[in-house]
Amino acid sequence: MKIIIAGAGEVGFHLAKLLSYESQDITLIDNDKVSLAYADSHLDIRVLRGDATSIAVLRDARVEKSDLVIGVTSSETTNITLCMLAKQLGCKQTIARISNTEFIDNKDIIKFSELGIDELISPEELAAAEIQMLLNKSAFNDTYEFEDGKLIMVGVSLPKSAPFVGKMVKEAANMFTELHFMPIALQRSGTQFTVIPRGDTVFKEGDQVYFITVKEGVDELYKLIGKKKEEIKNVMILGGSKVGFKAARDLCAKKFNVKLIEQNKEKAFDLADELPNALVINGDGRNVELLEEESLESMDAFIAVTGNSETNIMSCLVAKSKHIKKTIALVENMDYFQLSHSIGIDTLINKKLLAANNIFRYVRRGEVVALMRLNNLNAEILEFVVKPDSRVTGTIVRELDFPKSATIGGVVRNGEGFIALGGFKILEGDRVVVCCLPEVIPAIERLFL
Repeated sequence: MKIIIAGAGEVGFHLAKLLSYESQDITLIDNDKVSLAYADSHLDIRVLRGDATSIAVLRDARVEKSDLVIGVTSSETTNITLCMLAKQLGCKQTIARISNTEFIDNKDIIKFSELGIDELISPEELAAAEIQMLLNKSAFNDTYEFEDGKLIMVGVSLPKSAPFVGKMVKEAANMFTELHFMPIALQRSGTQFTVIPRGDTVFKEGDQVYFITVKEGVDELYKLIGKKKEEIKNVMILGGSKVGFKAARDLCAKKFNVKLIEQNKEKAFDLADELPNALVINGDGRNVELLEEESLESMDAFIAVTGNSETNIMSCLVAKSKHIKKTIALVENMDYFQLSHSIGIDTLINKKLLAANNIFRYVRRGEVVALMRLNNLNAEILEFVVKPDSRVTGTIVRELDFPKSATIGGVVRNGEGFIALGGFKILEGDRVVVCCLPEVIPAIERLFL
């Protein structure tokens, strides 16, 4: 697949890095010589210096033969213009990164596809949505919903008290025969080794485990991991960034009590006007005395989304020391994900990873309708729609020639979620959620083509 990425910033470089692992034909365009030189020396891709909206540069990138053009520069005007030009010049599909979410809110009115833009991506909007979802499932440190919650993925660090610690997956299944969830991936504490659980895989204390479950299974998981489903009502947000504003706006709409701290006085006044249902405080959120004066200890959740990753991490640690139920930090450095659980922060979120998860599904073949890469795990979750002539159609799960480093987590059929155990039969039209290591994705795709 030939892919052109415009913008060698953090989102563009991260996308190029992930896509280059997939052996895709990648061309990265940017005006910045330093960014391109770094990408050229670290990635197996083609780099091209120039204006992404230049027709000559696009022709040099062979846009007419490209399958996908992704505009992720810092300028949404450039991204939109690029996509419009690329489509006119013969590109098959386009994606534009935008910061003005009015475009997404009104995409049913404004037919962007007719303008040449197939998809709009807002990393800030994705981060705000991720925050809201995490607050709704407060005991878990990662979560994702398939088909409006018909199937739910949750990630949790296993405490010593979890009854299946020390037991194999098949032993746990025999102990809890009525359970409505399935483990799909885990990472051993203190390692970067990803395991797709099989029957003889042993659960260990401190494992970061990802489960696929249906709605009723969420409450079962709360009980089994020994954590309570805490009600989150009072939320403190540090930083009036785009993510902070969108998170505060969305949480206020859901009747959360929101306090937002912003250091810049003028920006704080503007935010107060735009967020009438939130309490906006002008002050330095790094000041522990200020946090205490604003009743940090009475908060249910603390969300740090300033432009500085280190500030976000340190302020979350302060909040955690005050026994706040849920802490979420926005970070830019992907390496920080390895530290999140060991240093005590509940969840780290990263805009680059969220944007990449949304864009990845356009790269996959077959009937992939959703795709995400798990935080800090070398594993991906794909959702396929089963076609009449797919190899899996009409086949029982245990009889599938499925790679060992892949597992079927669940199936959505006629609007209802199911956990797909060995005797489950896959039918045409099913939406199947698969978790696998990257190297077996081609084999999985062949089964669903």
